[in-house]
Amino acid sequence: MTILSHSTPILLSVLMTLIGLTKAATAQEIDPQDAFYLKQLHTDALAEGQAYDWLAYMTQRIGGRLSGTPQAAAAVEYTRQMLDTLGMDSVWLQPCTVPHWERGEPEQVRIVNSSQIGTQALHALALGGSVGTGPDGLTATVIEVQSLDEVAQLGPMGALRGKIVFYNRPMDEAQLNTFAAYSGAVDQRTRGARYAARHGAVAVLVRSITNRASHTPHTGVTIYEEGTPQIPAIAISTNDADLLSRLLRHEAVRVYMRNTSRNLSPKLSYNVIGEIKGSTHPDEILLVGGHLDSWDVASGAHDDASGCVHAMEVIRLLRATGYRPKRTIRCVLFMNEENGQFGSKAYADSSNLKGEFHLAAIESDRGGFVPRGFTTEGVDSTYLTRYKALTRWAPLLEPYGLELSGGGSGADISRLKSQGGLLIGLKPDSQRYFDYHHNPDDGLHAVNRRELHLGAAAMASLIYLIDKYGLE
Repeated sequence: MTILSHSTPILLSVLMTLIGLTKAATAQEIDPQDAFYLKQLHTDALAEGQAYDWLAYMTQRIGGRLSGTPQAAAAVEYTRQMLDTLGMDSVWLQPCTVPHWERGEPEQVRIVNSSQIGTQALHALALGGSVGTGPDGLTATVIEVQSLDEVAQLGPMGALRGKIVFYNRPMDEAQLNTFAAYSGAVDQRTRGARYAARHGAVAVLVRSITNRASHTPHTGVTIYEEGTPQIPAIAISTNDADLLSRLLRHEAVRVYMRNTSRNLSPKLSYNVIGEIKGSTHPDEILLVGGHLDSWDVASGAHDDASGCVHAMEVIRLLRATGYRPKRTIRCVLFMNEENGQFGSKAYADSSNLKGEFHLAAIESDRGGFVPRGFTTEGVDSTYLTRYKALTRWAPLLEPYGLELSGGGSGADISRLKSQGGLLIGLKPDSQRYFDYHHNPDDGLHAVNRRELHLGAAAMASLIYLIDKYGLE
């Protein structure tokens, strides 16, 4: 590999830190030369990175990549071809059967009888997997609730029968971690329809799961349950949710809803996989990945084309710098994370059947914003040992603003947990992520080239260190 010969402030910072390493990282465990290589990875990513160009093609030439659609198939073929150009030892497609849901005609949601505003259309998107209302739509009185528990309390009293249940719990603005705030609100979207249907509701409206006040609605999956009627589920924008809530404080409100969404027969699709075989520990796999599919209403730049090109750029960076890994490095672009995770299931099932071992897996599925570090998880029997090994390299990562912590990994790689390796999630800055999540604004314009390439360099840095030293 080529090593940079000139000094830079960031290298001096790293080297000064290395001088004072504690017992957690002895001079024998970390080679100061690593600081130069990490700097080279970042320099190459910023100056020569291809991730943004790949992202541009996926978002502007292919567009939204909902599982089962021609666009999803195009993304499979495009990324397979791109991986083929990176000098990997092998590239292949792994079959998986995925849901095929069709949104149908533009949704219609409108208030029809308010004494204060009369009739007014609301900005709306059907939730992924939702059934339709039928061609004539439906009209019913709206009942506002804040939680699934409230539905469970009101339901036995008959208060929801024949009604439209309106879930209106906002994300918690006090949460610094917006993903924690999202987790605290998303159950009303994923499970709201089935809870309401148990008690005779005819449909649900759901406040978009975002902390942004806007007229843009956000979609996302809703999940029905066997044995419970399937009722239409539609998200409305946060501004419209606030409007509807204000009206309901003073009067009964009836709403008209119409959507023609439908679930079609499952389709064959693929995970896209490429790998470089390790030279000395080929049976220890280091995975980098993201998910190819996105919702249909957006080009999915942050969710999750950014994660896919992050993973691809890791491979390009390692090849461009002449690095030959000791362990097998595998790039996996998963299909169908958004509405079923059948791609990750196919991958994990195949891996377990073959008796494979993933020493570490890094998933990028939190957007292409500036990287802040990594979160981790694993099985109790091995997690502390492997996480402690990871923290040896904190001084090398600190100059790039990267911190290590617990807190989970990613939906697609989480199925590998039983193998006993360390599962890692790239953690970009999260404050703007849910402005774009699952809505039409999630396009190329929302991603900064430098921030995207820094994310790939961060992942490549950690893969290099794990590959060189292991996790013991």
